[in-house]
Amino acid sequence: MSVQIYQVDSFAGEPFRGNPAGVCLLDAPRDEAWMQNVAAEMNLSETAFPVPGNGEFHLRWFTPAAEVALCGHATLAAAHVLWETGVLSGSESARFQTQSGLLTASRAGEWIEMNFPAKPEEACSPPEGLEAALGIRPNYLGRNEFDYMALFKAASEVRALKPDFAKMGQLPVRGIIATAPSDSESYDFISRFFAPAVGVDEDPVTGSAHCCLAPFWGKGLAKPS
Repeated sequence: MSVQIYQVDSFAGEPFRGNPAGVCLLDAPRDEAWMQNVAAEMNLSETAFPVPGNGEFHLRWFTPAAEVALCGHATLAAAHVLWETGVLSGSESARFQTQSGLLTASRAGEWIEMNFPAKPEEACSPPEGLEAALGIRPNYLGRNEFDYMALFKAASEVRALKPDFAKMGQLPVRGIIATAPSDSESYDFISRFFAPAVGVDEDPVTGSAHCCLAPFWGKGLAKPS
């Protein structure tokens, strides 16, 4: 059986930028092993598998190594493909039933607006091996249901990180979000995301990490998230 697979550069205004995602349009559910093999062959940080049903789409995401419960850029890519291929009209919202509940995407002029859940962190003690994996002790560490969030004092510290991915992949968590206040007036904060435990050493842009970052910085900077 042939299937249609697309590659989309999410969070970008031009080709070869942003975060590439695979989108595999399915007419009916496929087994997990098959989807994992497709994602491994695509070798992108995420491949999305939308399946239509009852006016919505069931959506699952796979890295080259594992299934994940929430992904922003591959959801954006899936919605884009559904509109561009005519599966959905431009005026229709894309509704995705996922492991993280209902996610929606709709067109707003030249933009796409997505409704994602907040996943705030709670302060926690550093697990054994975290500092060795990062190469530096963060000023603050929090955790939500997916990731650790490591806060640093300066943006330069985040840019200079050279993680030990082998050690990081042993931590009992999907990934680590490293963040700090921005050193540019154009931005509120900067971040990097590492997820070697699920086969992605560093992701170019991570939408699901911002489900944690937005409420954290929104509160800290007194800005609505």
